[in-house]
Amino acid sequence: MTDAKLQQGKQWLEEFLRLAALPNKVHADASQDNRLDDSYWLTIDATALTPEQIHSLTGSDGSTIDSVQYLINTILNLGLSDDQRRAYTIELDGYRARRQAELQEMANQAANHVRTTGEEYEMKALSSAERRQVHTFLKSFEDLETYSRGQEPDRRLIVRPLQAT
Repeated sequence: MTDAKLQQGKQWLEEFLRLAALPNKVHADASQDNRLDDSYWLTIDATALTPEQIHSLTGSDGSTIDSVQYLINTILNLGLSDDQRRAYTIELDGYRARRQAELQEMANQAANHVRTTGEEYEMKALSSAERRQVHTFLKSFEDLETYSRGQEPDRRLIVRPLQAT
């Protein structure tokens, strides 16, 4: 099933790009390499794209690539049970890798703040995929816990000291 879902994601994204008049190759990768999540990575080959096309596909602050990623995740997981669903991450011109490094730094700063002050820390302006990444980053910190609060589009990630049960 893994290879079929990965291929389905690749085909969906290539068709999306074709319909957007930006036909391009997509490299699909199910391995984790150094990534902290277990999603399928779909990398758009940027070699045939102009800087303007790359910017339009990425969007301001990643808004366009996040929207396309949301679409692919919604469409390809529609009607599937939790154990059948997979997360798809779309990469273009190193944007996700750069953003992942930024999120890692933000997560470390939040962890340091919580550990120093003992107070919870609220992280704003993160997409659902970015919140998931920060949850994953901070999972290894045994003295901290994370959760999301609020409703979209104003949902926020909270980092706080681990509460005794």
